[in-house]
Amino acid sequence: QLVESGGGSMQSGGSLRLSCAASGYSVSTGCMGWFRQVPGKERERVATIDYRLTTTYVDSVKGRFTISRDNAKNTLYLQMNRLKPEDTAMYYCARGLYSYCSNSWPAWGQGTQVTVSS
Repeated sequence: QLVESGGGSMQSGGSLRLSCAASGYSVSTGCMGWFRQVPGKERERVATIDYRLTTTYVDSVKGRFTISRDNAKNTLYLQMNRLKPEDTAMYYCARGLYSYCSNSWPAWGQGTQVTVSS
């Protein structure tokens, strides 16, 4: 099970940290990712982290967002800085099928809304 928290409303330029608490498996053993979706658009992969702590980011968030995990708390994070209105979306965390990241994401959280106003 994956449970996201930390979303909310923020003005442009602000920061938010999203959390994703996992149960039933360890976040340190596999690929974990953050995705976002705006109504009417396809879900977008924002950031991933694999079992070796290798991270990837979509170009639009590079230098502003940081994905990390706390193995002791079994929690995934997404630190979002210098937020922009175009970051407004529902954010989801997901667990990958393998220890390395691929296009298979069998488990998803319920999502947390992030709204950034200009």
